[in-house]
Amino acid sequence: MRHPNKGRATLLHFVKGLLVLSQAGLFLLSWMVYYRYQASYSFYFWGYCAIAALYLAMYTAFAQLYGGFHTTVSRTGEIAYSLGIAAVLTDGMFYCILCLLSYKLVNPVPLVVLMAANVLLSTMWAWVAVRLTDWLYPPLDTYLIYENEDAYISTQGLRELTWKFRIVREIRLEQEMEIDGSLLYGAEAVILCGLPSSTRNTLLKMCVARDLPAYIRPKIGDLLLSGANRVHLAGLPFLYTQAAQPSIWYRAAKRGMDIAFSSVFLVLLSPLFALIALAVKLDDGGPVFYRQRRLTIHGREFEILKFRSMRTDAEKDGVARLSTGDRDDRVTRVGHILRKCRLDELPQLWNILRGEMSIVGPRPERPEIAAQYEAVISEFRLRLQVKAGLTGYAQVYGKYNTDSYDKLEMDLMYIARQSIVQDIALMFATVKTLFLSESTEGVAEGQTTASRVADEKEKFTRV
Repeated sequence: MRHPNKGRATLLHFVKGLLVLSQAGLFLLSWMVYYRYQASYSFYFWGYCAIAALYLAMYTAFAQLYGGFHTTVSRTGEIAYSLGIAAVLTDGMFYCILCLLSYKLVNPVPLVVLMAANVLLSTMWAWVAVRLTDWLYPPLDTYLIYENEDAYISTQGLRELTWKFRIVREIRLEQEMEIDGSLLYGAEAVILCGLPSSTRNTLLKMCVARDLPAYIRPKIGDLLLSGANRVHLAGLPFLYTQAAQPSIWYRAAKRGMDIAFSSVFLVLLSPLFALIALAVKLDDGGPVFYRQRRLTIHGREFEILKFRSMRTDAEKDGVARLSTGDRDDRVTRVGHILRKCRLDELPQLWNILRGEMSIVGPRPERPEIAAQYEAVISEFRLRLQVKAGLTGYAQVYGKYNTDSYDKLEMDLMYIARQSIVQDIALMFATVKTLFLSESTEGVAEGQTTASRVADEKEKFTRV
């Protein structure tokens, strides 16, 4: 197969380094031209170096978090958007630092000019970097190996990644089919999905032996094992796993972060709360808030609080159903705006302060809809090992209408590796999703959940 040599990787890293240095240089220029005169005391050479280094580190962290450097899996628009968000957040944080150093609110106009320059540079860099990456790493001749039709259908989106994969062969394995080295002859990459564990393990070992990159669609068991500890018993290696039991230190830190976050933002956003409440009331005269039973840790029920975005008779037939997005005539005029910007979720800060939810965790489901999911996916209750969250792994990397099984897998990825660092990263990563329309898309017309139960039951019992 073709191996991406170190020279190609080094060149790409060099190009990424140029972007980071250029962004830091733009900030340092704005500092030298204007903001250094606003500070209450003077900086010298090493002080300027420290400021530039801090900006560089912060921008790099945000760019990495939002996938701004992932030129092999994203295209120009998404990369430019990610880098733009990183630049705006970094500039905004440094503006706050400048105000603290100056003991006053400094003129934000130079900052706005800096942000515009950052975004323009990000867009230009994304255009160049994507084309350079495509030249350095041409698409690999890829074999797609699967067992059942449902697994095959789930990979349709991979065909859109034409810059990364060129699926030249699709192999549906039958039970009587012999698996040997000739199966992978000519492949430069392999995608494995919907295969029995024994078959998949055989193919995986063959890929490792041939140094073939393998992309594996995980199963629930794989995700449960991803957080396992390695132990040795009687001279034998074991993987030890159990239900999620985070340390008392993590739980204390997480709860402290929840209280601090919800308290601060309930105060800071109180004027916005008042404006939204007035808009909802003036729209149709109904109640401002909407309460609904949801599930949190260990299946406990609580009443979630939201700004009302639907008509008061939205479920007059008594059937619990998800929204179909812009097509849903139950959503009010103000409700459409609130949902687009996620503003209807803000009252959940009160649920977080009360301890019913956390900032980060699986999104809380309604008992009726959770029961429908569990009828199809028996493992769905595994997501209730932790407290429900305002945002989470599935919200950052999935969409509103992402398949229920895929969301479950994402939630289990989070649960398997809980940490404060991951929580903070997901909080910042949520910013990127706020302005993406796909993150609030509705389900198909006539669906009550994000899972097409009738069509999926066989799929989930076989996979």
